[in-house]
Amino acid sequence: MSKILFCGGGVIGLCAAMMLGRDGHHVTVLEADPTGQPMASAEGWDSWERPGVAQFRQPHNLSSRFRMISDQELPGLTDDLLRAGCVWVDYLDSQSLPRSITDRTPRPGDETIRFVTGRRPIVEWAVAAMAQAAPNVRIRRGTKVRELITGASAIPGVPHVAGVRTTSGEEIRADLVIDAMGRRSPACDWIVSAGARSPIEEAEDSNFAYFTRYFSGQQRPRRMGRALTPMGLFSILTLDGDNDTWSITLYTSAKNKAMRALRDTATFHRVVSACPRQAHWLDGEPITPVLLMAGVIDRYRRFVVDGQPVITGFAAVGDAWACTNPSAGRGLSVGLLHAQVLRNVARRHIDDPGAFSREYDAETERQVGPFYRNQIAADRARIAEMSALEEGMPVPAPNPVMAKLLFASSQDADVLRGIIEIAMCLALPQEVIARPHIAAKLAELDGHQLPQDPSLIDRHRMAALLDG
Repeated sequence: MSKILFCGGGVIGLCAAMMLGRDGHHVTVLEADPTGQPMASAEGWDSWERPGVAQFRQPHNLSSRFRMISDQELPGLTDDLLRAGCVWVDYLDSQSLPRSITDRTPRPGDETIRFVTGRRPIVEWAVAAMAQAAPNVRIRRGTKVRELITGASAIPGVPHVAGVRTTSGEEIRADLVIDAMGRRSPACDWIVSAGARSPIEEAEDSNFAYFTRYFSGQQRPRRMGRALTPMGLFSILTLDGDNDTWSITLYTSAKNKAMRALRDTATFHRVVSACPRQAHWLDGEPITPVLLMAGVIDRYRRFVVDGQPVITGFAAVGDAWACTNPSAGRGLSVGLLHAQVLRNVARRHIDDPGAFSREYDAETERQVGPFYRNQIAADRARIAEMSALEEGMPVPAPNPVMAKLLFASSQDADVLRGIIEIAMCLALPQEVIARPHIAAKLAELDGHQLPQDPSLIDRHRMAALLDG
């Protein structure tokens, strides 16, 4: 079998490594951060330092798609997460369904929507513990890669990666090198330094700023609204955590200087208290100050240009391929889907570098690309809305189809399921709106003025909340 080398040992890198190890490949994972997972999962949050993952203690969420893939490809991981303190979440249980939904009859397939989630350090602890014992997987921590090594070319004029050279000068050979270094990946520089054409790369700052506080309590808050709810100048994200914890995130335009007051705990609590469906999430013991994250870059890379790989023997997975702002909390779930695509293409073409590169590019674009593009479109629309509200200008018209879909989801149980499937990475919006029942419900709303959410906070009230 092949020798496969991963650069990066986060959640997605380790999951992909285990999938390939289960196929019999000899897999080595090089992780730059020197410290491995603590002995006990409970220590993950307090003591595990991961300087290579800037968002390590920022909110993360696992979706239904993550659970479905892990149950299929990494059996036992869901149980390991639960033993580490992660929790089941079911958006269709009687406590979570909106009161406006009168049809509460279960549907076939409802069980697929349930998922297990927790804070990133605890999730990564469980994944790392499984990877440490996985067959054919070797993990080397504290090993940083400096550059790619090239060998005999598989395609004339296209360099072929034969391994890597570490910062200590060690050369490690492999049949396939996989970049799993996440948002900070320097892969494009490595590829150009190896004599290849530059990959396609698009990058932009959506200009969101995130303000998050974690809480703990004996009882998790009851969900009374969507996990992600726009409130005007900000959106509020409420996520369940592990071991009796949860988080509240307010995110807004980074250009709105007045919103920086949310870093103050009293101001943060005052604003959350004004959100009727989320205020009770404050009913716990704060376990962190308000954590700020900003300057997160949306980035997309493509390693096949004009039908030709820029380099062979190399692939990028998860955030090293494309990453967005974490405004929907779906990065790990989309990343695990990408890891599955990688493994499936490797099964067919591991011995043909050119065919591997072309098919991996095509399948990435077909299966994973739509999640990236839909998120970018949603983020651009939301930041434009926030900016218009801040300046007192007319708000850009929302996507009419999505606006009708969201409104109909408050009245119709099947439309609600469709919305949840979109949020849980089980379906794309394009697929959901094409379903006959949902298409008919949306058609009923044609020509109707949709009511505005009465809980939205206008700019004048927001200014008063910020001023105290």
